[in-house]
Amino acid sequence: MTARLTALLALAAVACSQAPAPETQPVQQPPDAQVVARPPLRPQGSTDIGTPTPLPVSTDYAPAPDRAPVQFPAGWQHAAGRAPVVGAHAMVASDAPLASAAGIEILKRGGNAVDAAVAVGFALAVAYPEAGNIGGGGYMVIHMADGRTAALDYREIAPLAATRDMYIDEHGKVTTASVVGPLASGVPGAVAGLTEALAKYGTMPLAQVMAPAIRYADEGIVVDADLASSLASNARLIGQYGGADLFTPKGRPLAAGTRLKQPALATTLRAIAANGRKAFYEGDVARTWTSQLQRAGGIITPEDLKAYKPVWRTPVKSTYRGYTLFTMPPSSSGGVTITETLNILEGYPTMPAYGSTGWAHLLGSAYQRAFIDRNSKLADPAFVKVPVEQLTDKAYAARLRATIGSRATPTATLSATTMREGMETTHYSVVDEKGNAVATTTTLNDLYGSGVFLTSVGFFLNDEMDDFTAKPGTPNMFGLVQGEANAIQPGKRMLSAMSPTIVLDRSGGLLLVVGSRGGPRIITSTSQVILNVLDYRMSLADAMSAPRLHHQALPDSLKIERGGVTPAVADSLRALGYGVGASDGIGKVNAVMRVKGGYEGVSDPRGAGRPMGY
Repeated sequence: MTARLTALLALAAVACSQAPAPETQPVQQPPDAQVVARPPLRPQGSTDIGTPTPLPVSTDYAPAPDRAPVQFPAGWQHAAGRAPVVGAHAMVASDAPLASAAGIEILKRGGNAVDAAVAVGFALAVAYPEAGNIGGGGYMVIHMADGRTAALDYREIAPLAATRDMYIDEHGKVTTASVVGPLASGVPGAVAGLTEALAKYGTMPLAQVMAPAIRYADEGIVVDADLASSLASNARLIGQYGGADLFTPKGRPLAAGTRLKQPALATTLRAIAANGRKAFYEGDVARTWTSQLQRAGGIITPEDLKAYKPVWRTPVKSTYRGYTLFTMPPSSSGGVTITETLNILEGYPTMPAYGSTGWAHLLGSAYQRAFIDRNSKLADPAFVKVPVEQLTDKAYAARLRATIGSRATPTATLSATTMREGMETTHYSVVDEKGNAVATTTTLNDLYGSGVFLTSVGFFLNDEMDDFTAKPGTPNMFGLVQGEANAIQPGKRMLSAMSPTIVLDRSGGLLLVVGSRGGPRIITSTSQVILNVLDYRMSLADAMSAPRLHHQALPDSLKIERGGVTPAVADSLRALGYGVGASDGIGKVNAVMRVKGGYEGVSDPRGAGRPMGY
């Protein structure tokens, strides 16, 4: 053990000298008075806070013998020891119960995990309009039971008419046009991606897997409390560009209990079900919605749509303490950044006690260093030479690990750039009876995307152009400095933090299917669930309920969920030089874990999702 690590663990021991063993470590959070927070630029919905849905208590559920119990503090809102959803044959975990139900419906009819994932994707476009979409894009990681693996990139791309400085005004200032309105959208990839995945790995016709989504749009869905709250929080945005009549009629957001029918979306979905991707990218639907967007001032054309193609990529494959991970390569930054983080941590023989000063320092420092590389070196590989091999190399991680001392390292001394990313994403995890697994993350970027609702076809368009660097080297309106590699170029995919991940156990069998929503916090929330399962031996429910932290290099601060560490630990971290702030939520994860006799599914208790299994 190095002298540096010995000193670090000694600090952790002082801060937590009366603490029990790691698996029973209590954790709390600094008082609210010590929190430094900045108000959001615009009203936000349920990205990370949501309407908390406590996991159930069950006297019939007992975690596997290899799982270790964990104790959370009285002030922490999510109790330990809660029960997951259990299924002997298959499991779907998503942010919308109706979407989970659509996946189970397809699985029960004999479909495989890819069939079900495509069904969930289209169902989310109806049942989860804030983030589920056909007007955005995403990523999918697939691991088939026969050993085949794949990663599908259906991220949006910049329109052909996009220009490098299109969001800079005459005074050189970054405008809000990349966030709200008709210029904010990249060319959507969701329909192309879902249909491509089905064609290559699915077993059912497109019309069959889309049937639940079409039914939901035709017959209507009942607005639940979470959706009602989201609509109310974002009513002003929705009302600006066509969504008012459907979602906020007469200026009043739809109330819980209202039945929401979406006939225009149903017509669009039926056209896709009948004619595949061509209906969306080349047919009447394409001409209709691009014409409407151009009349509003947008620049996406039928030529942009016709040229769009999803890209099959090789997953980032890595190992951590004998486990194998498959996750998403660029144009997503998620897989590389998670791999780099875990490679840094793997060099320590064991992790410090969960919730301790040492835990927060090591984890925060690893994230800080990985995000520095993420923010300056990653981009669309079709436009930028991305050093994936270097960033995922364990020897490179060892050099980064050597820079972690016993105190916080100022980001400025490590040289970093960073960028703002939208927070309103959704992830779902699917496993079928044969062990085929799919991890999918999809997004409109902000809640309801650009706010542009295309009444003729029934869906919101993304605001993914904001994930590009609007003005390299200059702080944007969020005070963040952005990297040159991610500058706007026509036909380029903007960088993402989406991190769909599949973990295999030490014998090569499926163990975990996981991913999150939350902008850059996708990376930290997804990887912490993985660490909680692998290092701290938590049950899946506890791994999802456990407090989380986040460090993204810039702003140079360590964010910890409110109630997440003891005041003594917070004080110790400040003494080490950290700016410690509180967060009301870091990510919303959906995960499935293979256990003896079947699968466990958990949707993040920070949100309102619900898994379903059978």
